[in-house]
Amino acid sequence: MTLAERITAADDYGHVSPSACPACAVAPSAERLAELTAPQDARLMLSIPTAHCATCISTVESGLAGVPGVRSARVNLTMRRVSVEAEPQVDAETLIAALKGVGYEAHELDAGLLSATETDRQGRDLLMRLGVAGFSMMNVMLLSVAVWSGAEDATRDLFHWISGAIALPTVVFAGQPFFKSAWAALRVGRLGMDVPISLALILASAISVFETMNSGHHAYFDAAVMLSFFLLAGRYLDHRTRAVARSAAEELAALEVPRATVIRAGTEQVVAISDLAVGELVRVRPGGRMPVDGVVIEGTSEIDRSLLTGESLPAWAGPDTAVSAGEVNLTGPLTLRVTAAGKDSSLHRMADLVAVAESAKTRYTSLAERAARAYSPLVHLLSFSAFGFWMWKTGGDLRFAINISAAVLIITCPCALGLAVPAVVTAASGRLFRKGLLIKHGTALERLAEVDTVVFDKTGTLTLGAPELTNLAAQPRQVAEVALALAEASSHPLAQALVQGARAAGLHPAQIRDLREVPGYGIEGQWNGRIVRLGRAGWCQAEALPMTATYLSLGDGQTHGFTFTDRLRPGAEAAVAALKAQGMAVRLISGDAEGPVAELAARLGIADWVAGALPAEKAALVGDLTAAGHHVLMVGDGLNDTAALARAHVSISPASALDAARVASDIVLLGQDMAPIADALRIAGQSTRRIKENFAISALYNVVAVPLALVGLATPLAAALAMSLSSITVSLNALRLK
Repeated sequence: MTLAERITAADDYGHVSPSACPACAVAPSAERLAELTAPQDARLMLSIPTAHCATCISTVESGLAGVPGVRSARVNLTMRRVSVEAEPQVDAETLIAALKGVGYEAHELDAGLLSATETDRQGRDLLMRLGVAGFSMMNVMLLSVAVWSGAEDATRDLFHWISGAIALPTVVFAGQPFFKSAWAALRVGRLGMDVPISLALILASAISVFETMNSGHHAYFDAAVMLSFFLLAGRYLDHRTRAVARSAAEELAALEVPRATVIRAGTEQVVAISDLAVGELVRVRPGGRMPVDGVVIEGTSEIDRSLLTGESLPAWAGPDTAVSAGEVNLTGPLTLRVTAAGKDSSLHRMADLVAVAESAKTRYTSLAERAARAYSPLVHLLSFSAFGFWMWKTGGDLRFAINISAAVLIITCPCALGLAVPAVVTAASGRLFRKGLLIKHGTALERLAEVDTVVFDKTGTLTLGAPELTNLAAQPRQVAEVALALAEASSHPLAQALVQGARAAGLHPAQIRDLREVPGYGIEGQWNGRIVRLGRAGWCQAEALPMTATYLSLGDGQTHGFTFTDRLRPGAEAAVAALKAQGMAVRLISGDAEGPVAELAARLGIADWVAGALPAEKAALVGDLTAAGHHVLMVGDGLNDTAALARAHVSISPASALDAARVASDIVLLGQDMAPIADALRIAGQSTRRIKENFAISALYNVVAVPLALVGLATPLAAALAMSLSSITVSLNALRLK
């Protein structure tokens, strides 16, 4: 908004006091002008994927509070985000560095793209209405007990009127989700499950008012409120088990860096990504994420591509190296020539892939929804048939015919059918939660039971993505101490792993002067009058080993190689063995290099593996398996896995995965141990059997109860009690999973 527009807005909202002077009347006061032209506070949003507990909240918030200019920091642990209010000069890079200092990885998010996902309004609304219905049900039932105990005449009528005063507003308020859904269905000429529910609520209430006005012996306010409560309970359970609160595509889009440092007329300017054009020059400092796709024209560094490609080790970047949005610059400043930005970037194209895959998966229809297609019309047909028959049979007794019609509608209300799936999923979710798995989608267990092929990602999934030093004991002590001194001056993952291994072995760094990092190559310094180096094989004039390694040159022709392996995630071997014992086909698809992938596949006994797969290729491979008739479980953790996770029949991500991967998945692995994945497949089979049993219970209940209602042996209250009993039976059967 321009200054003129802001001044006009201020006038429109009456913030400027009128004056006798015509000129003053259309101009803001000096104070107001200062307020409008003053720099606005920055509101920054960061993703903190490794936060997981209350201690993390206090550590992150206190760590950010110590940054000069930060006014407040609030962590949302559920979404693993922190929202920061700060003075204008505070930027995301400063906050990310502060969080790294207290041990937390962080990525900047575009707060504007996430505004629609901050709250779960539907869940809160259902819970509020459920609470109102439950409170009213208890009070109305107390009054009903008094009537059943023998209250007569004026006392009975008084209790009925009090019940009505409680029940009618409750039904109007608590029934809103059903009424709105039913009206929306009727407006387009179709019958949904909420149409008979709404009719049952309206008829039960109307009959109760009619009976009360005519001093009838029976009123069914308790039936109407009880019906509302159990139906809302089923709806809320369904909502919670299906709660995929936000789109993975939105999360991916929000991970795009919203601003970039562009070089124009020889000066650096911070501009929005939308203002960049192809061919412009962009500066990316160490520690920053690439804001655009581009080609390096100046500088050398190493870049972390693990989020996009799954490569476990940083890659060298120098002039003419192509880089992609979302990659992290590690060691040296780079100047890029923009080749694609914003919606044309590789990161945004990945978000489009995920969006397409997500929309394809939503076409999956649960068992309950399929059953409802035939169920709803049948309910109406039975109710109207009963009304017509008893009008003819009784010679036009409208009161009796409506009672029978309402009883049929209530007794056939699809509460048990609606609970058949969510009750089982809730029970199974609790069991799996105790094993370290969180079910996010209501149909995930049903789909998991159909799986015949399991596809694993490598880095961050089967492995922890953390290199581990393997040959320290074979190195002379003095050599190891020189390597330790050099490694301590670098933030490279291999250098940090070397430091951890050497410190654990009780080593102390050698005395080395003039330490400096050569971006893209390694660390060098002076030791005993010689230049010593730790880094790439060619730079250290060492012969490259056929495994992950860093090399030490002592400056006298001696070189030493320090080898590393990717640390295996706990339970990975047990999980793969258990899955194969269940008859599953196990595959490994990774973006990492062929050597590490082949080594891991041999270690775990996975014969079918693919290395060097790009994100689109991973999604295509999963799609090919699906097209061949396989039901695929995809297990992955990175941005490069999100499209494949969304495209798979069912998907699992570790809790350490990036937000976008967790959102795209149906199940989250809460701990580091992978063994529960095999348990999940076994429990999924049990859950599917319970769901089918619940459908059978629901069908049997209708076979027995509906004829009783049709012949007039069930009042609306008895129908409500029978309906509640069927719901309780379904829930108890689901609890057998525990």
